[in-house]
Amino acid sequence: MNLHDTKTWEIAAGAAALAGAAALGAWMILRKRPSENELELARRAFLSQSGRIVDGTLLDVHQVPAEDGRTLTMLLYGYVIGGVDYQCSQDITQMREIIDAAQVRAGFPCSVRYQPGSPQNSIVIAEKWSGLRVKLSIQPGAQSTKATPNAQTQ
Repeated sequence: MNLHDTKTWEIAAGAAALAGAAALGAWMILRKRPSENELELARRAFLSQSGRIVDGTLLDVHQVPAEDGRTLTMLLYGYVIGGVDYQCSQDITQMREIIDAAQVRAGFPCSVRYQPGSPQNSIVIAEKWSGLRVKLSIQPGAQSTKATPNAQTQ
């Protein structure tokens, strides 16, 4: 009788393993996969929260035709990390309410957030962070000084 009980347990364990594998397979097939926009939103959120910041330069803003007929607005920028030059682009098409592409000027400095283990994974603009600078700052030594007459000297 022990042999019969052992076979029953083996059959029950096999059936449970088969049901578990079938449930996992059904979940893998039927689950909702994130869209490209959701993946990009998650990437920007990750970098804006945990990315390191480095100085960069805005290179250009391009309109690029996509495969589906849309026109993508790409922000091109460059930065240097550890002596290595990186030139990257960021799709800013979905962020029209955050940034006006006409306001971006090539050659202006910017701040770039990048992933430390993968420096090519970088952004300049996110929903809650922007590395764009509104205007160029004037360096203290670059200001012109006027000679002012001194008060009476004794």
